[in-house]
Amino acid sequence: MQINNRELSWLSFNERVLQEAQDKTVPLIQRLRFLGIFSNNQDEFIKVRVANLIRMNSLKGEKTIKTVEGYPVQDILEQVHARMEKSEQLFSRTYREILAEMEKNNLFVLNEKQLTKRQITFCRDYFSREINPLIVPLLVRKSTKLPFLSDKYIYHAVRMQIAHAKHPRFAIIRMPVNSRSPRFIELPSTRARKEIIFIDDIIRLCLDKIFFMFHYEAISAHTFKLIRDAQLTVDDDITKSLMEKMEEGLESRMHGDPVRLIYDKTMPGDLLEILISKLKLNHFQTQAGGRYHMLKHLMQFPVVDEKFEYESLPALPHPDLTPFSSILEVIREKDIFFNFPYHTFDHVIDLLREAAIDPKVEKICMTLYRTAERSKVINVLISAAENGKEVIVMEELMARFDEEQNVENSEKLLKAGIKVIHGFKGLKIHAKLIYIERKEKREVKGYAYIGTGNFNETTARLYTDFGLLTYDAEITQDVKTVFDFLVNPHKQVHYKQLIVSPYYMRDTFEKAIRNEIKNSRKGKEAWIYAKMNSLTDVEIIRLLGKAAEAGVKIKLIIRGACCLQPEPARENSPMKAISIVDKYLEHARMIMFHNGGDEKVYILSADWMTRNLDNRIEAAVPVHAPEIRETIWDVFKIQWNDTVKARDLAYQDENRYTTKGNKPACRSQEALYEYYKNKI
Repeated sequence: MQINNRELSWLSFNERVLQEAQDKTVPLIQRLRFLGIFSNNQDEFIKVRVANLIRMNSLKGEKTIKTVEGYPVQDILEQVHARMEKSEQLFSRTYREILAEMEKNNLFVLNEKQLTKRQITFCRDYFSREINPLIVPLLVRKSTKLPFLSDKYIYHAVRMQIAHAKHPRFAIIRMPVNSRSPRFIELPSTRARKEIIFIDDIIRLCLDKIFFMFHYEAISAHTFKLIRDAQLTVDDDITKSLMEKMEEGLESRMHGDPVRLIYDKTMPGDLLEILISKLKLNHFQTQAGGRYHMLKHLMQFPVVDEKFEYESLPALPHPDLTPFSSILEVIREKDIFFNFPYHTFDHVIDLLREAAIDPKVEKICMTLYRTAERSKVINVLISAAENGKEVIVMEELMARFDEEQNVENSEKLLKAGIKVIHGFKGLKIHAKLIYIERKEKREVKGYAYIGTGNFNETTARLYTDFGLLTYDAEITQDVKTVFDFLVNPHKQVHYKQLIVSPYYMRDTFEKAIRNEIKNSRKGKEAWIYAKMNSLTDVEIIRLLGKAAEAGVKIKLIIRGACCLQPEPARENSPMKAISIVDKYLEHARMIMFHNGGDEKVYILSADWMTRNLDNRIEAAVPVHAPEIRETIWDVFKIQWNDTVKARDLAYQDENRYTTKGNKPACRSQEALYEYYKNKI
């Protein structure tokens, strides 16, 4: 069967994000935010995947290097660059269309040449007060080395034509944009209008304040950004702690090789050439763009009017959990299933808080991968340690682009006396687990949480994820066993219920697929339904292809990269796949097998990707409670029947929406909110 290239499939996913920005049914400013998400995704893709392709291609010599799917790397690189250039053009056109629509609604993004006298005064005062103290212009000379340019920032390349001079003078200005210094500034304007300016244009307006000492005839500033290779290398020096190695690796990553230069297409040729030369790039690694770059900041565009945003729906309480009552008591009676962000993540914080102060709780174990910036989870764990609980945290430092946050978390936890264990080289801890040990009637009892998403209260409002709370003796013992293994990785372990990678997960799921093939060939009912972020593992894909050939019905909901090429989503197609992109990021993972009538239902932290199955600690938990199994089934059915935001992955290059036919309109994320609301 045909296997799609992972990089090209991922670009198709990001093009679906761009579709949301084009969708006129999406609130106006939210369309801008989707442009920001697209831009951020594209930058990370270049830093990671394109950089990796470039490294692979540089090793080829006389031999043709191929991707894991069997495609020549050079061919994929060329296709990737062509796709990205096409997307960039569509991005720019979409941005202009949104700005035009905003102007119809009296929302204006102005540049420095469109300001009133009052606004010019405001901007020049703002520059003197807020911006000027933070910038140091760097002069660029042909004879000197270019100062280091970080890919965390945007830059202005400045060209000055000096009076009576044979050659122009060049300079670079780093824009001081960060979490405390916004990219967008609201201008004084009338009640009928809202007017906003980029900080880029305030700097352009005030170039005379920066370069007052030069007698130039003309001056111009052109934005550019640099993307560097984001590979993180951790050395093998046994005399250093992992924390020391991580800090050194992060410093090294900051100085990764330049991968791409994106520049304002109006930049003068002599200015562009000196940048390319100093950065030691070739023209294949450059991309002409618009006036503004690093537009991921559009995600933080000011909230100017609620009518231009998605309706803010409050997260719902779980119907079995009431405020100021014991969650542990409820779990003793029944399993609890969460589906964030429809359910409030506060329940998880409340669980940890209860465990932190319950006199009978003796131990709390938890895995951490990505946390919020000012994490309530970290604070509660520290409180638990201060209350005398034994707290063990398995923190994966190498969560890409969150490493600095994780190093900071580790330092806080260690300072509080918490035992912190980091992932092993070549084996990331990606499972989402909590284990709580409590003394009950002279016996030690365990409580467990197994989830699909990070313990991050910020992303839990934006990502869809599942979580299961259980008192089941076998499952809680299995979760405890995972932590025992992480503390003592040389110990041989076995699990009764949990499916844990890298030792058991691939084998278990491959056996389950083969079982469906066997049953289908015997004329029995056979199906596999799954929802996950990515499907890229070649072995699993080939096995699913054999299953479809044997008549196994396969339905897949894959948000991101899907290397499997399904049939068009017609009623008689044995293998169908869709992708849903909407206001929440689809992050929940589930897999269901018919299993000869004894259905198997799992939620899990892993995608069907080689790295998840073979190189990470991941956990899948079987769901036994009939009520929860029914809920998971309902979630899958609602999403599968989405007729508004679902795309048919048989047409990844086009990202066609699924055909509605005679079905009523169903936007699954809105339908799920109502579904859970009706359960209260």
